[in-house]
Amino acid sequence: METLGLGLPPLYTLSISHCNRRNEHCGKISGTTCRLKSSKPSYLKLTPPYRIHHEYSSVIRMQAVEEDTDLKQMKDMAAARKRWEALVREEKVKVLTPREAGYAIQLSNKTLLDVRPSMEHKKAWVKGSTWIPIFDVDNRFDAGTLSRKVTDFMMGGWWSGVPTLSYDNQFLSKVVEKFPKDTDLIVACQKGLRSLAACELLYNAGYRNLFWVQGGLEAAEEEDLEREGPQPFKFAGIGGVSEFLGWTDQQRAAAAKEGWAYRLVFSARLVGVFLVADALFLGAQQVGRYLQDIRSH
Repeated sequence: METLGLGLPPLYTLSISHCNRRNEHCGKISGTTCRLKSSKPSYLKLTPPYRIHHEYSSVIRMQAVEEDTDLKQMKDMAAARKRWEALVREEKVKVLTPREAGYAIQLSNKTLLDVRPSMEHKKAWVKGSTWIPIFDVDNRFDAGTLSRKVTDFMMGGWWSGVPTLSYDNQFLSKVVEKFPKDTDLIVACQKGLRSLAACELLYNAGYRNLFWVQGGLEAAEEEDLEREGPQPFKFAGIGGVSEFLGWTDQQRAAAAKEGWAYRLVFSARLVGVFLVADALFLGAQQVGRYLQDIRSH
């Protein structure tokens, strides 16, 4: 972590920059010194050193808080994974493949609890399943949420299409309201991680007949589960620019099966993106020339 002194520019640098911007009131600059005229203008007031140190201290404290938060989240996730692995290892939660889950639904009338967020569920869902998301799209617009949304978008949300999610505090109460605690519940999400978190909550609440779909619905083949919705299960978790261009692992696997006709669609999209980018660049150049002509006249 950067210390207070490392990133702090020397005060003489600050004085020179002020002199350079207002050189009509400055004397000669020699080396790292600047001699001002006797009548020093009011706008050449240097920021007091204590204010500079205070601003740098604030920035460093903010960075330290962010790093501590990230470290805490990593530790919490590692601890959660150990708890989830123990649930499976001790068979408190039984493991099913997507195909086994399909058999259990058809032959044993077990209930599939879909805990995925809305943007995944609306693309594909198991026929007859119950949807109660443990995390869903955060639609709040307060300052903290907007900051998180901007950060998530800049850190890869634009590429993956994954929005900012928040934990539903009513998740457990919704499940308890709908299902008695002796119900056989098959819990599934898109990739298998959030469903494990849901299994832990449900087990701690007294549910003892829990089944976890390993790998999530993304690992399911079309014949494994009876699907409803516009897209295959494998495509329900993708989005953003990567989906538009066909650069996800799921789409590449589909292209290998479908052949050139499937790839041609995404190749055309890529060409279209380049054409639009070129058009915007040329348009910006024309606007720049037009504005320059206006200034010159």
